[in-house]
Amino acid sequence: MLDYAALSAVVAVIREGSFEGAARALRITASAVSQRVRSFEERLGALVIVRGSPCRATDLGQLLCAHVDKVKLLEAEIGQQTGAALFQSGERTTLRLAVNIDSLATWLPDILTGYAEKAEICITLIVEDVAQTADLLRTGDVMAAVTTCSDLLPGCRTLYLGAMHYAACARPDFVARYFPEGMTDEAIDTAPCICLNAQDSLQRQWLDRAKRTHLSPLTHYVPSSRGVLDFTLSGLGWGLQPTTLAAPHLAAGRLVELDPGNRFEVPLYLVLPRLKSVVLEDLTRHLTRECAVHPALLPPG
Repeated sequence: MLDYAALSAVVAVIREGSFEGAARALRITASAVSQRVRSFEERLGALVIVRGSPCRATDLGQLLCAHVDKVKLLEAEIGQQTGAALFQSGERTTLRLAVNIDSLATWLPDILTGYAEKAEICITLIVEDVAQTADLLRTGDVMAAVTTCSDLLPGCRTLYLGAMHYAACARPDFVARYFPEGMTDEAIDTAPCICLNAQDSLQRQWLDRAKRTHLSPLTHYVPSSRGVLDFTLSGLGWGLQPTTLAAPHLAAGRLVELDPGNRFEVPLYLVLPRLKSVVLEDLTRHLTRECAVHPALLPPG
């Protein structure tokens, strides 16, 4: 039988990144956390935490974190089905989700807030690119993912949620300066572009659809959806914007589309492990129902 008091200390150190942070989360002293972790590692005969700044999990520590998350989901289900008070006052189970950054900036807060309140759970969101999301699912560091990729991991099930729509936008004076004759190859090659990061391929995909194959080497990286929008509004460059974020600025004339007939659609999927869980099933039903009617995920009309 695993020592769950010690396991809770291990998970807290890994998730909080330090023994002091774990102590605050567990409301015990840092020395008590250290003692629990050290005793647990001695009994196992293996390290579960790599000490550092921040502390991180060993492979075994990561497996144990995933195990604890699953146990808490099962405990939450027992409480829901029986009405038994399995948690201490104020304590809630936590559901860890990987999400893509544009969903976090647009429709996800509207939809996930209602679910978290109804289910009486805490949400931990981890923003990662598609490749890292696959690793998070594989190791069990997250229990589900909202992602743009439908084939992340064998052993998971994938549900289509809808599609986000993007428009290539820039300030009117930026367009007049860099695109006076439209989207010519020369203009695209010289006009600065704004992307989320080096892995952001949306602009390249959009250019492929427009039969343009080269992205300007003058690329700025701004690691947030709102940041990309703000810097586009300031005139730093052109960028692909979720239409729900760009719409008021397009209507007011603060932004214009580079190619109004070439909006870009990106499908979104919910990826979950094949684990029987009432909590995950409730999440699935809630997301699929609410996403089906959310304006940010409907085709532009």
